[in-house]
Parts: sequence; structure tokens; C-alpha cells
Amino acid sequence: MVVGVLGLQGDFAKHIDILNSLEQTAVVVKTHRDLKDISGLIIPGGESTTLSLLLEAQGLYEDIKSLISDQKLPVFGTCAGMVMLAKSLVDAKEGQKTFGTMDISVKRNAFGSQISSFEKSLFVEGIDSGPVHAVFIRAPYVVRVGESVSVLADIEHLGTRYPVVCREGSTLVSAFHPEIVGDARLHRLWLEYCVYDG
Repeated sequence: MVVGVLGLQGDFAKHIDILNSLEQTAVVVKTHRDLKDISGLIIPGGESTTLSLLLEAQGLYEDIKSLISDQKLPVFGTCAGMVMLAKSLVDAKEGQKTFGTMDISVKRNAFGSQISSFEKSLFVEGIDSGPVHAVFIRAPYVVRVGESVSVLADIEHLGTRYPVVCREGSTLVSAFHPEIVGDARLHRLWLEYCVYDG
């Protein structure tokens, strides 16, 4: 089994390191030919507007959307990856595109700017070995979930709880960056529930 990690921006190398620690074959995806023979795809963090432009420039947008929508390719999106997979954005920039393959609505930079970044421990359904140390950097959160979407973790912000980890079929998204702290448990959860059993 081969897992692709989108390598157009973001800390994709840390995702590769985690996959290697889980004894998974991982490849960096930068061109159409890199999508060949992958069994799953990770979309790392970064800046979602820039990422959508880079995907278009590299001719990858339609290819990846088709793989997820039509061929049900398992996918794991972190931070900007969550934004890219959302069916809708409440604050999209003009012309901003997402893959629209997960039935959630997302608010970008929901907790504020870079200076408002923070860390928090939270429990994720399906991970029984203690809380996950979550790093939120200009992070999104989910404002609406469809009937087929499961919320695995949420967080309180200004008196309201918002989902920050969700699953729908073979798609998993998180608003934070598990790769930054080297915590492999969310990747393992995706591999077990979405890739192998999805």
C-alpha cells in the first residue's frame, strides 16, 4: 500500500516521517504521475487559497477531486486540508475552490490570525490512549456537519463548541497539525478506519 502526501506547500515532510514510523510506504505528490498507484492521500496544512491556486497550476485539482469523488480514494486533511475537502466555506475568498467532497461547512482562520495560534489537549473518539496534543495555527473549524459525518472531537470557542476532527466514510479531517508534535495516532486512526476498513 502506498500513501501519497500532497507536497505543494505545508509541512508534508513531517507527514512522510509519521507514515514511515507506521511502516507505510509514502510518496510526495507534486505532479499527475505521482498519483499513480496510491491507496490514500494526505493533504497537509498551508494556506488554502494558495493551495487551490497551486493545484490548478499543476493540473492536479480535477485529478484529485475525481479520485476522491468517483474512486473513493481515502483522504486525510489537516488544517488547510480540512478547508480543501469541505463542501462549502462560510468565508471563501472570491474564486476560491475546494474539492467539495466532505459534507461539512468550514470557517477559515476561525480562531484568529497567526498571533492567536494556540495548543490544547483534547480527546478524539477512537483514540483511547489519552488526549491528543493539538496545535492550532490559523486553524479552521466546522460550522455545519452533514448527516453522514461523524464528529470525533470538538473544542469550545467563545462559548460555542465547534467540531475540529470529523470523519465521513474514508475521509478524515482535523483542524490542527498532529504532524508538528510527531503524534502518529491520528494517522493510525485514519489508516485503520478509513484506508483499511473504510
